[in-house]
Amino acid sequence: MPSLLQRHHEAAQRLTRAGSLVGGELFTSTSAGTHEHINPATGQVQASVALSGPDAVEAAVAAARAAAPAWRDTPGTRRREILERLAALILEHGEEFKTFSALESGAVAHHAASHFLKMAVEWTRYYAGWADKLEGLVVDTGPNDPFVYTIPEPFGVVAIIITWNAPLLSLAMKIPPALAAGNTIVLKPAEFTPFTSVLFLALAREAGLPDGVLNLVIGGPDTGAALTSHKHVDKITFTGGPITATRIMQSAAANLTPVVFELGGKGANLLFDDADLDAAIPFSGAFALANTGQGCALPTRLLVQRGVYEQVVAGVKAVVQGLVTGDPLLPDTFAGPLINQVALDRVTGIVEKAKAERAGRLILGGARSGGELGGGYFYDPTIFADVDPDSSLAQNEIFGPVLSIIPFDTEEEALRIANGTEYGLTNYVQTRDIGRARRLARLLHSGTVSVNGTPNLHVAAPFGGVGMSGIGREGGKEGLLEFISTKTVLVR
Repeated sequence: MPSLLQRHHEAAQRLTRAGSLVGGELFTSTSAGTHEHINPATGQVQASVALSGPDAVEAAVAAARAAAPAWRDTPGTRRREILERLAALILEHGEEFKTFSALESGAVAHHAASHFLKMAVEWTRYYAGWADKLEGLVVDTGPNDPFVYTIPEPFGVVAIIITWNAPLLSLAMKIPPALAAGNTIVLKPAEFTPFTSVLFLALAREAGLPDGVLNLVIGGPDTGAALTSHKHVDKITFTGGPITATRIMQSAAANLTPVVFELGGKGANLLFDDADLDAAIPFSGAFALANTGQGCALPTRLLVQRGVYEQVVAGVKAVVQGLVTGDPLLPDTFAGPLINQVALDRVTGIVEKAKAERAGRLILGGARSGGELGGGYFYDPTIFADVDPDSSLAQNEIFGPVLSIIPFDTEEEALRIANGTEYGLTNYVQTRDIGRARRLARLLHSGTVSVNGTPNLHVAAPFGGVGMSGIGREGGKEGLLEFISTKTVLVR
């Protein structure tokens, strides 16, 4: 069997050249230099990515602005056809997306990447269906009042900035609703994961999207700052962390540009002693470490009622021990590497600090992976039990394969612990008592509550957070309305 290095070297030959796409023209060489893309599974450079400077941002915004009137006037039926065709092309090129995802972010091709692919197709199809159903209102006014109605209008040029942990899903959550509403776009993906975006834009053009409607710039913070501070950007939507969101909000403030933020989380999974343990234990162990723990809505704090605490701790440990960390290109792998050396150093530092502070009892993992995985950014799945709910380990988002288990006695105590962070994205409840589940759903401080192992995301429902977890919603009709500005017309 070929080695990990051999498999990834061969697969990397399929990567497309990455650069800015402005007005339909691809630029693979710019004055802004290049980013040496490192494969997280090998730790080795596998491609050079052309970065976009302020001049490319200026050109991309200008192209989007120039394309805006014609795209706004494009019939909704035509926009729907293009998005439906795009969904079909995403599915048709699924193997490429899965391979690119494994090479650029370390997402496991057959598991995480397949899941993201399925959801991307669903979201694109869903918003295609909205493109020809936008409607205004007629206000019921008195006989001597003016005739009053509303028009749903696009904002204009939307800046879309996505992070690296699930690029295909992030693209599908943002681009289709923005296009369905009639907006044009300048997209900036993370420089760590550009290849998925390049392929997505190529398929959008193949689907019939006119040049200039969807533009791409690639770069780091300077590129993002040039985009978010641009006076001709009419709305900003961003997925990432609170620190970057703060900078974006400061940039946007100069032009009073409205924003949508989907940020981090520190999800609590409340497991009560009446839960179906045969289902709750596997869910609580595996889902917390999905995508190597690199997900904002994962249940990374497991709160267990005292009556079943030891049984759950032992069961979750056994489940996690059975998960394979390894090459994201192989079919038996559950978890791949962390995204880069910075992430590996951060997770290592958090775990070592937790050990030193005795924030909890380490029962599994706690070290960088060795052997064939030693050249990449792999970290062993790690579990701390008896975690202090007020410790840094329990309070801060780790974005790595680290699960904290915390005991509780009463429902009130569980609620206090769950709500005891600055985050509020997704929480989870495991119980047979539906009355309790409904009661907690109202009291938990989060944008989403998942009960008894349901998915934490559905295309037809709004998704987003409160507190440090974000502003605005993605998904459902609310996700479409984020890209619509309502105009009122009064006629005498």
